[in-house]
Amino acid sequence: MYSELSNTDSTVREASEAVFVELHFPELPVGKGILKNVVQINRQAAFPLTSCASACGFYKALPAVRGSIPPALTTPVKHHLEPSKEGKYNTNEEYLFELKEDDGICRQAQNSGTFYLFHNLSPFLQKVGSKYLAPQISVAEMKSMLGKFKQNEQMIEDSVLIGCSDECMACFALDLGSLEKSVIESELRGSFTELRKAFFQLDGKDAPLLSSAQALLRWHDTHQYCSKTGQPTQKNLAGSKRVCHTNGIIYYPQMSPVVITLVSDGSRCLLARQASFPKGMYSALAGFCDVGETLEETVRREVAEEVGLEVESLWYSASQHWPFPNSSLMIACHAMVQPQQTKISVNKLELEAAGWFSLEEIMEALGREPKPLKQEDGSFSLCLPPKWAIAHQLIQEWVKLQASSPA
Repeated sequence: MYSELSNTDSTVREASEAVFVELHFPELPVGKGILKNVVQINRQAAFPLTSCASACGFYKALPAVRGSIPPALTTPVKHHLEPSKEGKYNTNEEYLFELKEDDGICRQAQNSGTFYLFHNLSPFLQKVGSKYLAPQISVAEMKSMLGKFKQNEQMIEDSVLIGCSDECMACFALDLGSLEKSVIESELRGSFTELRKAFFQLDGKDAPLLSSAQALLRWHDTHQYCSKTGQPTQKNLAGSKRVCHTNGIIYYPQMSPVVITLVSDGSRCLLARQASFPKGMYSALAGFCDVGETLEETVRREVAEEVGLEVESLWYSASQHWPFPNSSLMIACHAMVQPQQTKISVNKLELEAAGWFSLEEIMEALGREPKPLKQEDGSFSLCLPPKWAIAHQLIQEWVKLQASSPA
């Protein structure tokens, strides 16, 4: 779908980027790093999108038609990454790589690591004061609890590696679905909570880890047999892959690319809801990329399919892993439609409802607790996605853009 740039010298990429901007947009300053610019949907566009998602962001093609970019969005912007504590990022990643490649080292790490617990893919939470936390259970506590259930300590090896601390203490996730849930909850003084509900209770620190953990645990549960031979596959100790020893095929966990798009007509943004959403909750439009599609084509198709609007332009914001329905890479974009073409046609096979919301309505919803409030007429007040979700980030970005736009 995209040109692979990972093996291309970064200097060549930056030089190419600079030349293109200088030719088409000489008024723009050119800096190092990723340019955050509008991708104009235009059949005569100079280039297609030329990079796949990465932890840093996207290299993007700029519009072929000058003058069509909103002025506030023409400044090149880097995606700044949060620095690691004492510059330990590389050390931690090298350690995690060793754990994934060497079962012996990983086994040692399990004997000194910590564990997030799940029960049939629902994470274990504890309420501390007014907050909910996902506690990290020590290996000593794990062994003690397994002993009370008369379970072999080897069950710990069913866990999957999900990260490590700055001190290189490995962190794992383990699903105890085969054990009695109420007994575990009583023993550890907490409760197993469905992950979607947990997202509204947790802060931004625990939620991404639980998201990755659940996705990995689900993947292993659904990939226990080789799709070619039908024979059982075996996971490595870290859970970073599964191997069919009959023919040597190695299976790796995968994510499906999904675009999530906040549509605006300049003064309002469009939000929609599915029947499965909590009462009153609306979010940005989202849909899977079809095979062979570019991101621009997916955004344009999804908006047309779901609400009957034609996208005029779009630009990339950020990306985020999302564990539903079966591990997705959410690629967040903003999109513009013509103010004269804003009549919505809701696809009832996809959505329960959709509508335009003013800045005032969005600001009011952002100022409330993220839970629906029933009103006198029986309807529910507007409720937005959890703060750490990328849909929430898109909405916050739109609000800031509105505030910076001239009246």
